[in-house]
Amino acid sequence: MTSERPARTRKYRFLRVFLRVGTGALRWALRHDLAPPAFALLETTGRRSGEPRHTPVGNGLDGDVFWLVAAHGHQADFVRNIARQPRVRVKAGRTWRAGTATVLPDEDTRARSRTPPARADAALGRALATTPLTIRVDLDPPAP
Repeated sequence: MTSERPARTRKYRFLRVFLRVGTGALRWALRHDLAPPAFALLETTGRRSGEPRHTPVGNGLDGDVFWLVAAHGHQADFVRNIARQPRVRVKAGRTWRAGTATVLPDEDTRARSRTPPARADAALGRALATTPLTIRVDLDPPAP
């Protein structure tokens, strides 16, 4: 019997431990509107706990669509949370917007990370990625 859970690669395990401290600091800065505009905060609903989970991501806001590339694909907790509950919120700048996330497994992630609104962090993301996966978030219209 095979497990549906993908094997976590050595690279993924190393990066997860190494980046934990930096991610926590970036998450705090995003919550307090102190982070660079190249980053945004993605809020998903925990698949087991049902609690809000916040993940720093590259700012992929493009009008009423938010694009992101999950560097570790289905291994990423936020991707698994989206699979369970696709309703998410995104904080780009100082504004939270709700939307519906869609995983696009057939999308060319390298091409996506090179197109606007990709930022300087996209090159680093491509270098660190193990199994990149594109996600599109269709945002609800902004509140008046």
